[in-house]
Amino acid sequence: MKRAFIQLHIAVFLAGFTGVLGRLISLNEALLVWYRLIITCAAIWILFGFKKKLRTPGRLQMLKAAGIGCILVLHWVSFYAGIKYATVSTTLVCFSAIGFFTAILEPLLLRKRFDAIEILLGLLVISGIIIVFHFDPRYKTGIIISLISAFFASIFPVLNRPLLQAMDVESATRYQLSGGFLFMSLILPFYQHLFPSAILFPSLTDWLWLLVLALICTVLAYTLSMRALQKIPAFTVNLTYNLEPIYGIALAFLIYREDKSVSSGFYYGLALIVAAIVLQMLRLQQIMRKAAG
Repeated sequence: MKRAFIQLHIAVFLAGFTGVLGRLISLNEALLVWYRLIITCAAIWILFGFKKKLRTPGRLQMLKAAGIGCILVLHWVSFYAGIKYATVSTTLVCFSAIGFFTAILEPLLLRKRFDAIEILLGLLVISGIIIVFHFDPRYKTGIIISLISAFFASIFPVLNRPLLQAMDVESATRYQLSGGFLFMSLILPFYQHLFPSAILFPSLTDWLWLLVLALICTVLAYTLSMRALQKIPAFTVNLTYNLEPIYGIALAFLIYREDKSVSSGFYYGLALIVAAIVLQMLRLQQIMRKAAG
């Protein structure tokens, strides 16, 4: 369990860079995700091929993995769209809503009992987001898109956990991202028609950041989080990912000086989100101590 938590926190730390990289890359959100998936899928097939971990799961498992990959793609596209319409820090604050969505969706999808404490902690995060929105309504569209992104992100680990009981991490990762790439390739022409972009091909600088995004912040972070998910409940994984905004916001403040453009309400809302994270961590420590005793 301890190793799983370390893997999870490394993955979260790496994920904190994705928002900053999304703003650095000049492509629109759909093209950014498409190019990201090209590099990621190529890296995974080559890497796992060298390690001789190219196992072929059953057809049903492959389809399930590909379907979950489509949900991941929808999360990525809406996440980067949120950044384009708002700021990195605002989008990352809204991303914290995954804890609330998971507390509702996990019992519904997996037919489990609702956990009142999880729902209350999730509502604490939602309260923080409402405060940010109330004090800073400039990014209304970006906030709504970012909340949609958080919704898709919350579905992903809930469906992934039972899948990983039947599939190894490498196979699940490979077919999820490959399925996501095929899905993104199918919808990309329609997306470009609805939201045309003047820039279709990455510049040399864009390729550099895409490589960092795909290899370090996707392949490495994704594999670590998948391994952690085999041992840790989905709600805990999602709530831990609330640390991603902390890392990402710190980077956005440092690189883009977004601290100069946010209102005081941003900090009040962020304080509530941090409180929810701390309370859940303390709760988990208490649960683990009781289990060990």
